[in-house]
Amino acid sequence: MPRQDLEWLFANSAAPASTTFNQLSGMKPTSKFGEVFQYSNLMVGAGGYIAAAALKPGKEVGAAYDQAMSEYFFKPLAMKNTTFNFKQALAGNRAWPHGDALDGSTQRAAMDLNYTIIPARPAGAVWTSPRDFSQWVLMELAKGRGPDGSALISEANWAERYKPQVMVGEDASYGMGLFIDKQYGITIASHGGDMLGFHSNMIWLPEYGIGTTILTNSDAGVLLRGPLLRKLLEVVFDGVPEADERLKVAVANRKAEAVKTRELLTLPVPVDAVKKLAARYTSPELGSILVQRQGAKLRFKFTHWNSEVALRKNEDGTQSYITIDPGIGGIELVRDDKAAKPTLILRDAQHEYLFVAAK
Repeated sequence: MPRQDLEWLFANSAAPASTTFNQLSGMKPTSKFGEVFQYSNLMVGAGGYIAAAALKPGKEVGAAYDQAMSEYFFKPLAMKNTTFNFKQALAGNRAWPHGDALDGSTQRAAMDLNYTIIPARPAGAVWTSPRDFSQWVLMELAKGRGPDGSALISEANWAERYKPQVMVGEDASYGMGLFIDKQYGITIASHGGDMLGFHSNMIWLPEYGIGTTILTNSDAGVLLRGPLLRKLLEVVFDGVPEADERLKVAVANRKAEAVKTRELLTLPVPVDAVKKLAARYTSPELGSILVQRQGAKLRFKFTHWNSEVALRKNEDGTQSYITIDPGIGGIELVRDDKAAKPTLILRDAQHEYLFVAAK
C-alpha cells in the first residue's frame, strides 16, 4: 500500500479511530504483496486496532487499543510516563516541538498538526520518557520478557517479528514493525518515529544484549539517528571513528540546503500573486483552505492547522505557495492558472490533490 500520509495529516484529530479504516478503504495497492517496501502509517494503525479488537471484543477500537497497550505492556514494564492521552501528557513535564524557521534558526513549533495522528495512534502517537522508552528495548533484549521475567510476548512470537518480510535495501529488511539491518555482519534491530518537531529511534543488538534510545524535540534532531547507531557500533566493537564526522557533514548539508531553499522563495508574497488566489478552496479528500492576509504576511488556514506561506517561481513558469512555519515548512501548493476555476494542486510521490475555489 502507498504511504498516503496527507489524508490523515489534514484530517480531524477528534475523529474516531474507525476513520483509519475509512481512509484505508479508498487506498489502492501500488505493488504486489511483499514486492516493494512502502511504509504505511494507516496500515500500522489498522494492525494495532485489529489486534486490540481481538483482545477487547465489543469495545470501541481506540479505547480497546489504549487499554490493551497499558494492560499488556506499559504497566508490566513500569512505563509510568507513557500514554496516548495528549491532554495528560501536555499537562505534565513534557518537551515542546521545535522546527526550522525560514531564517535558519530553530524555533518552537505549534502542536496543531501533531494532533492529527490521534485517530491512527498505533502508528506513533505515544508520549514517553527516556527511561520508559528504554524499558521497551530491554524487553526486546529479554526476548519479550518483562523486568520480573514474565513473558509479555511469547518467545516464538517475539522471534517471528524479526523475520524479513520485504527488502528495504542491501542487507536490510523490514519484519513486523522492525527494521532488521545486517550490513555490518551483525543483527541490528531498530525503529524510529517522526512527528512535527519530534524524532525518535530505538536501536538494539539482539545477539549482544546492547541497545540505545533517543528522543528529540527538534526537526534537526533527526540528523542524530544515523550517527548515533554508528557511534554505538564504534564504541562496542572498537570501530573506525566515523560517527562524529558524519554528523558534522549532515549538519553542514542541512544548513546548505536551507540556504538554497530560502534563495528560491519570495517573502512577502507579491501583491499580484496574492490577487490570483481565491479566498477559500476545498478538496474532497483534504478539506478546506482559507486564504488570510495578516499585514504583509499571507497565511493558509487549513481545516485543522495553518501556516504562513512564501512564493516560489518554478522553472516551468508556474508559481507555488510554500508553507514556512517552523516544523511545517515545505508543503507546496502549485497554482494552476489553466484551470476553469482558481485551483491549487498538492502532490505527494504517488497522488495529486486539487483544492478548488469555493464560496
